[in-house]
Amino acid sequence: MKPEGLSAYIAVTAAYWAFMLTDGALRMLVLLHFHTLGFSAIELAYLFLFYEFAGMITNLSAGWVAARFGLSRTLYAGLSLQIVALILLAQLSPDWGIAASVIFVMAVQGLSGVAKDLAKMSSKSAVKLLAPKGQGGAEDGLFRWVAVLTGSKNAVKGVGFLLGAALLGLFGFITSIVAMAVTLTAVLIAVVLFMPAGLPEGKKSAKVSEVFSKDPDINRLSLARMFLFGARDVWFVVGIPIYFYGVLSDGSEDGNRAAFFLIGSFMALWIIAYGAVQGAAPRIVGAKDKALSAIKQDAVRWCFWLAMVPLTLAVAAMALDVGLTAVLVIGLLVFGFVFAVNSSLHSYLILAFSTSERVTMDVGFYYMSNAAGRLIGTLLSGLSFQFGGLVLCLVTSGAMALCSWIAMRGLTR
Repeated sequence: MKPEGLSAYIAVTAAYWAFMLTDGALRMLVLLHFHTLGFSAIELAYLFLFYEFAGMITNLSAGWVAARFGLSRTLYAGLSLQIVALILLAQLSPDWGIAASVIFVMAVQGLSGVAKDLAKMSSKSAVKLLAPKGQGGAEDGLFRWVAVLTGSKNAVKGVGFLLGAALLGLFGFITSIVAMAVTLTAVLIAVVLFMPAGLPEGKKSAKVSEVFSKDPDINRLSLARMFLFGARDVWFVVGIPIYFYGVLSDGSEDGNRAAFFLIGSFMALWIIAYGAVQGAAPRIVGAKDKALSAIKQDAVRWCFWLAMVPLTLAVAAMALDVGLTAVLVIGLLVFGFVFAVNSSLHSYLILAFSTSERVTMDVGFYYMSNAAGRLIGTLLSGLSFQFGGLVLCLVTSGAMALCSWIAMRGLTR
């Protein structure tokens, strides 16, 4: 990679890290704060629905916006909107009723969803444009660089989960939100001042109609991505945190605080380990010197293995009376390992399938499907836990992973 390209890659990665740190912390703050206020599982899911819906719309249009105005501008816009979302959320009043609070937080989360996917699309597209062209195989170039960005981002987001739970327990909701807004503002100023050259400025000839991909493999991969992330979020967003809260908290203030730290620690460990595995995925699948077709076959196999994990855990949840929590912790860490490899393979394939001319369009369309999967998974997480508990969450997760596997089997390249 040329020096100017490497500098741009480092700057983009640092900005993305800062954003995802606040994103993970905000999610944990909102989830645990409103659960202690008495929100049901479905009401908690509602808080995140507009976040995911806004992400879908953003990704669909962000590819064109980046192609038209440049990647650096979309990255700055993502950071700026996240700061606005944090400032707005700090205005939340404890005197508001549940309905008003839900509507307000949904709207602010929607703005945060727009911010997150502007930043994500900008960062992922930059990898395609900045990564050196490999000479030996997938690991030699693109796969390795996208794995580094994606894995490190998720590790940072995991730290954000722990940070959010810790801030809530130590300083309360409003103070924590304000502190994150101030920190992210400082990061935005630094990025704007020191961003080097290396990212494309955009083309006025980019057309909105070009957003939708005509490549059948990109469309199939996008469908598989939707089901893949739905399979994760159907237990991750509401089911597991609320289940653990019921197991760990005794209802007292000290008990709640201890539960916050333990839940935040588990979610952080899961995301950090997930990010580490993503970064190591090229070595795990032996990508060096492998052709694109072989990487695709790896992705199909790993997707099938993923489906088996939550289905096995669902059987364990129905059969075990003692030791279930320990089994769930181990099983979900296994799920995280397999899921991380799947996610990294998908992230490589979308960039490998895309051309440099269409990369922002294709990545935007692909991550629109990613957001759709999170939207579906978030809704089903609340509904499944409300009507069938953790078992139904796990069964639904397995079914969605199987749908992802079926979509991956249709890839032709």
